[in-house]
Parts: sequence; structure tokens; C-alpha cells
Amino acid sequence: MQHQLATLDYVVFFIYFLIVSGYGIWIYRRKTGHDGTMEGDSKDYFLAEGSLTWWAIGSSLIASNISAEQFVGMSGSGFKMGLAIATYEWMAALTLIIVAVFFIPVYLKNKIFTMPQFLHQRYNGTVAMIMAIFWLALYVVVNLTSILYLGAIAISSIAGLNLEFCLYALAFFAVIITLGGMKVIGFTDVIQVFFLILGGLATTYLALNLVADHYGQSGVLAGFNLMTEQAGDHFQMIFKRDNENYMDLPGLTVLLGGMWIVNLNYWGCNQYITQRALGADLPTARGGLLFAAFLKLLMPIIVVLPGIAAFVLFKADVFGAAEFGQGADLNPDRAYPVLLNILPVGLKGLSFAALTAAVVASLAGKANSIATIFTLDIYQKVLNPEASEKRLVNVGKIAVVTAMILGVLIAPHLGIDKKGGFQYIQEYTGFVSPGIFAMFILGFFWKKTTSTAALFATIGGFLLSVLFKFLPTFADLSFLAPFGFAVPNAAGVYEIPFLDRMGFVFIICVVMMVLISLFETSRGVKTNGLEVDRSMFKTTRGFAIGAMTIMVLLTVLYTVYW
Repeated sequence: MQHQLATLDYVVFFIYFLIVSGYGIWIYRRKTGHDGTMEGDSKDYFLAEGSLTWWAIGSSLIASNISAEQFVGMSGSGFKMGLAIATYEWMAALTLIIVAVFFIPVYLKNKIFTMPQFLHQRYNGTVAMIMAIFWLALYVVVNLTSILYLGAIAISSIAGLNLEFCLYALAFFAVIITLGGMKVIGFTDVIQVFFLILGGLATTYLALNLVADHYGQSGVLAGFNLMTEQAGDHFQMIFKRDNENYMDLPGLTVLLGGMWIVNLNYWGCNQYITQRALGADLPTARGGLLFAAFLKLLMPIIVVLPGIAAFVLFKADVFGAAEFGQGADLNPDRAYPVLLNILPVGLKGLSFAALTAAVVASLAGKANSIATIFTLDIYQKVLNPEASEKRLVNVGKIAVVTAMILGVLIAPHLGIDKKGGFQYIQEYTGFVSPGIFAMFILGFFWKKTTSTAALFATIGGFLLSVLFKFLPTFADLSFLAPFGFAVPNAAGVYEIPFLDRMGFVFIICVVMMVLISLFETSRGVKTNGLEVDRSMFKTTRGFAIGAMTIMVLLTVLYTVYW
């Protein structure tokens, strides 16, 4: 199989590069003066305050979220476990509606622009600074590096280019976009999403046609029906306990348990994501989140179905062991790159551009969030409180370049490819997600929550996650098996599924935060409640209709593929 791009593919990719770069430069020049100085201030640079439309916000959310871990990692999970992995995408659509209705109004009403700022305003500077440093470390060491490295691996395997060159090229492209600020990122992401969806759908179309052609039929519908016949077990949304993938997606937990913590923490308490909406007014922000929710419904078609198609073709011996490996060396994450390599000339360039667009948009969004937190929550508050607006913008640009250099240097040494990109990110962010979400949700809606309780969630939540991770090494957890909360691994040792661990830690954090807060407030400790009233949560009729449409579609999907 030819692992390189033809001339026409490079032409298609170069056109994409020129369109995105040219549009980004045009947007940047529009918001600078003739002398090249910024007309806006630091909030305009980091948040594009008041200038992003609902469609730009929604597109930017999806472009920042969908990256190599979805195209490569989630397609690999589709190859391995099937449609069930799509629950991350479809549950995210519901989560975006909840964030739009209940979270964003609180942020905007209280003029909150960064997550550490929320913690400082609601709790105290100690909690805010601890979390600011933690988020910077997490974003650089886990998220930025994994996006960069997985993207470079995929692009290298498709184009036949040197891995290090791909790392540097992706980092450089992302820096060029990020240095223009949030406005440039937001509007160029509209183009990125266009390429992402068009190229992704083209790959899915060709993959389904390949399945149909192999079995002597034609058309994507025939290909889809053949996939359901040849890999029926790959079209189940809810796994039973005897399923080998139960540890990753433990039954009804994906609907009623830890999956909510994963999604609500990611979409509602994450600077990387919420930053797109924090500079807009409430109707625009809500419109953007609803648009992103509709786009989320499409994502499994683009990132999961190709993985299932690759599995069917692999099982039919269309792809040999040379492409995927075999036995213990079988690598499901090869699914998407292998499919791209069999696309016809031109379409391969389009799909290659889609993958590159996804990686670059995510890198740019992540780097901008890193710069925002460092500049507004560390540099301005601690290192230089008197810094001018121009100085803050320049510090943010330096932070962008520094973060990307660190990502390039660290990424090759983390073994991301061995663990699997999607699982790598979920595992390491999952150690802190329950505590952070508990701290945010009680901070939003319970005025008695104290700073000490928040510190417990921050530190105690992490320690509890580590404890539950290693608990099976010194305790027999088989008593949890009848309830579905423990399953035996290859060695016969009972382990708690990842999502269930998150649920347990979240519940413990909430209970302990309530007890600590009640004890402290009974002794006269004062708290800093946010401004919250019921009128903030009212929505327009159009938003309500859109939200109901999404819920009906999801109900149908889960009913059909239960």
C-alpha cells in the first residue's frame, strides 16, 4: 500500500493551507492599526470579546474538540468495540445543552473569563492558584502533547513524511493561527470545520463503498447494512458484563453514571472549551453551544463508522497483518490512517486536509487557553499586577510559543501511541475530573460551600482517584461484581471500570464537601456566593425547540442500537 501523497493531493492540501492562512491574516489585519498595534485589549485578544457569532462559536467548539484523538483514537475504538464509543459524542450533545442553560449564564452574569478567576471569586486565591498551575501542567503535558504527537503519527503514516518534520510543521502552523488571538482562531475554525466535516464524510463514504464493493454490492446504504450483518456486535450501545470492552464502557454507567462527569467537566469547567463562549452575550453563546450540539450528532459518522468499516474489511482479510498487526500486536489505532491510504488521489488530499485541520484547530485552541490562564491568572495577578494591555498580549504570545516548544520536546517521550490516544487522555484527566466537577457544581449552586471544602475536592479527589486505581492490588473487589462495579482482568483480578471509579470519587467528594462546609459555616466561616437567580436559566423558544430535537434524535438512536 502506498504511504505517500500524490501531486494532486498536495495541491488540495496547499489550497486548504492558503485559504486558512490567508483568511486568518485578513481577520488579524482587520483588528490591528496601520502600525500593527492591537486596537483591542487583552480581553479582545484572549476572548475575542463580543465579536464571535453563534456559528463561529459552535464551529470553534467542535474544531477545538475534534482532533487526532478522535480521528485516530476514536476510529481505533470503533474498530475495537464498535458504535458504543460514540456515546462520548452523543452524550456530549446533551451536555452542551445543559452547559448552555445552567453553566454559561452563571459565568457571564458574574463576568468570569477564566476558570481560575471563577475559583478566586468563589473561593479564594489559594484554590485558584493551585488549579491554575495544575491546569497549565495538564494542558501542556497531557492534552497539547497528545494532540501534537497523535496528529504527527497519523500525518506521517499517511504522507510518508518524517515524524519529527510533522511535529514541527503542525506546531508551526498552529502557532501562526494562535498568535492572532481568539478572534482569528474562532473565525478560521469555521473553515477548519468545513474541511473537517467534508473530508471526514468523504472518508466515510469511500469506506462504506469499499465494504459494499468487497461483497459484490454498491452504495453506502448497502455498505452500512453489510457492516451490521458482518459485525453485529459492533452495533451495540450498551455492553453487558461479559463483553470484553465492559471495563471501558461499563453498561448503563454510560447513560446514568461517570460519563456525565466526564462530559460536564470537559464542556462546562474547562477553559479550553468554555473560552469560546465567555466573550459573547448569553443568546449568542447559547446559540453557539446548540449549534455545536447538532454538529456533535454527526461526529460518530465521521470518526466511528470508518473504524467499524476497517474492522469488517480487516476481518474479510482485505487488510493484512502488515497494516494492523495481529494477535497481541494488533493496533486498532491504525484504522483511520489505513483507510486514508486507500482513498483515490484528490480525495486523499481532502481527507488529509481534514485531519490536519482538526489537529491544528485543537492545538491552536489549547495553546490559546494555556496563554490565557498563564497571562491573566498567574502573570497579571502575581508576577506583574501593573502590566499594560500591550504587555499582557505580548506575554500571551510568548506563552503560546513556549507551550508549543515544550509540547514538541515532551511528546515523543510519553508513549502515547502505546496506550492509545483517546484512552491516554481519558485516563490522565480522569484522575482529577471528579474533584474539579464537584468543586464547580457546588460552587455554582450552593452558597455555603467553603474554600476548605474546595481544597479537599482538589487534592482529596486526586488522591481518591489514585487509591481506587490501585485498590485491586491489595484488596479483593469481587464483592462488587454482582452489581457490575467490578470485572476480572486477564489475571483474574477484579478491577473497577474507569467511569465507575470517577462516579465513586465524585460522590465521596460531594459528601465530604457538604460535611466540611456545614461544619465550617456553623462556626461562623463566611463564603463568597455567586450572583445566581432563576431568571438566568430561561431560554428562548427557538433554543428549546432545538434542544428538544436533539433529545428526540438521541432517544431514537439509543433505542435502535440498545
